[in-house]
Amino acid sequence: MRNLTRAAGVVLISLAILATACVEHDGASGAPSSPATSGSVSASTSPAPTTPPAAPCAGEHPRKADGGTYTCTFDDEFTGTTIDTTKWQAGTTARSGLSSPNHDCYVALPGNMSVSFGSLHLTAKHADHAFTCKSPRGDFTTEFTGASLTTRDRFSQAYGRVEFRARFPQATTPGVHSALWMNPATNVYGAWPLSGEIDVAEWFSADAGYVYPTLHYGGARLGVTHKCEVPTPGDWHQYAVEWTKTSMRFLYDGVECWKTGWKPVAPVKPPAPFDQPFNIVMNQVFGGGWNAVDELTPTSVTMDVDWVRAWK
Repeated sequence: MRNLTRAAGVVLISLAILATACVEHDGASGAPSSPATSGSVSASTSPAPTTPPAAPCAGEHPRKADGGTYTCTFDDEFTGTTIDTTKWQAGTTARSGLSSPNHDCYVALPGNMSVSFGSLHLTAKHADHAFTCKSPRGDFTTEFTGASLTTRDRFSQAYGRVEFRARFPQATTPGVHSALWMNPATNVYGAWPLSGEIDVAEWFSADAGYVYPTLHYGGARLGVTHKCEVPTPGDWHQYAVEWTKTSMRFLYDGVECWKTGWKPVAPVKPPAPFDQPFNIVMNQVFGGGWNAVDELTPTSVTMDVDWVRAWK
């Protein structure tokens, strides 16, 4: 996820970044009691009813532009009480060395990432004291922690549809930055931005009524961006991208807000760099640049994610 300048259509400043228990949805715990009948001598021995496994992607098969339907390839409904590590890994500064323009320290602490009540919660926090953030690129002092989850080494795909149902933090003052995005599983065409990046939905609290879809792929402008009006980003909305060899189509709540192609830097030609598998990534951090933290920025902000699905 990369930050871009505020003006519509102008690429934002780059963000150097790659990276209460829940009610379980299970069946009844015992067999239903049997009504008393004449001559009855024992309770029913029928097995307890069970809830059948949920269909992948809730059984949804979105329709393609050509009239066909997609097949589910990835699904996390966050119905448990812990993050499924077969699908996700935490992006931490201690491992990757990556941070944010605000110098957030990415951590994998329960207070920053958790699952409960059927949702994932990613939280950025402003601590009440400075601490040392460990990094292979050099330790640094900060007061901020952030959260990042990625499917790296677990799931990636090229083309198809990726969709999130999420709600961004309830903040209307500058300083909060949320991102639902994708990055390349391998930098086939070189370091960022040459191998591409797909920002399905980035939200900046300094421009709280809008959500930004963006493609990064190199060139003088680093890529292309757009802004789509979402008047209530703190409510649940669905953010999707449909990715083909010639275009990216961004849909919010099922309505197209932007469709674009791309022109990579020579000698790379389309569909590159978007012809390679990409990982799914979700970040919650504090902002920088035109969306920098100020005295009115909340000290704790959370993005909730109801589900993440992919189809091909």
